[in-house]
Amino acid sequence: MLTMWMARAVVMLNLAHMRENMLRGRNVMDITGRTALVTGANRGLGRHLAQQLRDRGAKVYAGARNPQSVDLEGVTPIALDITDPTSVATAADAAGDVSILINNAGISTGTSLLTGDLANIRREFDTGFFGTLSVIRAFAPQLGAHEGSAVLNILSGLSWISFPQAGAYCAAKSAEWSLTNALRLELAPQGTRVSALHVGYMDTDLVRRIEAPKADPADIARIALDGIEADSYEIIADEPARAVLARLSGGVAALYPQLRALPGFLPGQGASKPESGSGLVSGLLVAEDSFDDFGVLGLTRL
Repeated sequence: MLTMWMARAVVMLNLAHMRENMLRGRNVMDITGRTALVTGANRGLGRHLAQQLRDRGAKVYAGARNPQSVDLEGVTPIALDITDPTSVATAADAAGDVSILINNAGISTGTSLLTGDLANIRREFDTGFFGTLSVIRAFAPQLGAHEGSAVLNILSGLSWISFPQAGAYCAAKSAEWSLTNALRLELAPQGTRVSALHVGYMDTDLVRRIEAPKADPADIARIALDGIEADSYEIIADEPARAVLARLSGGVAALYPQLRALPGFLPGQGASKPESGSGLVSGLLVAEDSFDDFGVLGLTRL
């Protein structure tokens, strides 16, 4: 109970900090009156994003493979399977005037890169990497038709650290992070700002069986939309994601302290081992063994 309270407190502090930056005069994109499309909008974080975009005055297309599964009033359900180029093209033609695109749809098969089914690994990349890329390419012309527009890719703290039990998911998210960086540069000249949201675990079906502190997806949705309005390139939504980011500069030893126990590890390779109370351990590493359940569930946000 205490860890859940602490996770929520961290999220709310992050939200307050972002709003403070906005009040200090940063460039702001007003969501009111915009046309937005959210992929994977029928449940979880995607549903909260669609709902809050609507509440901020946007016209919202809620994308889902089965549009009948979208149960939000005041949004327009739209059929969208991001792994199907024809479906993506049809959705882009139907929407026509999108200036905010949120790529939320994702999948986790809980597959090991070394021993897992290659078909599952391909599914992860077809969704997280190629699916996201396909959607951005299809909507880029209408995004560029606006004086200012935004793309937000929902990534993860696992873009920066990998667990063998979910190696395919981590690799796909890492590739999507690189995709985000490349397209940020390519789309900047047309006035489209490409952002990434990194988050640890949220209280959604995707990680239902993992025992770890989880953020409220409604809070993460607010942080994401505040980030869009603040024109942020990178939105670090919670302490676990922030802790992983802080250790990237420490190299392999900072991210994978378990390697210290292996023969041949040289002293001084990277930063010191994280303390057991750190956000990294409490938010991500503590749940490493739970990824076996990830594989059993095979849940998606699509």
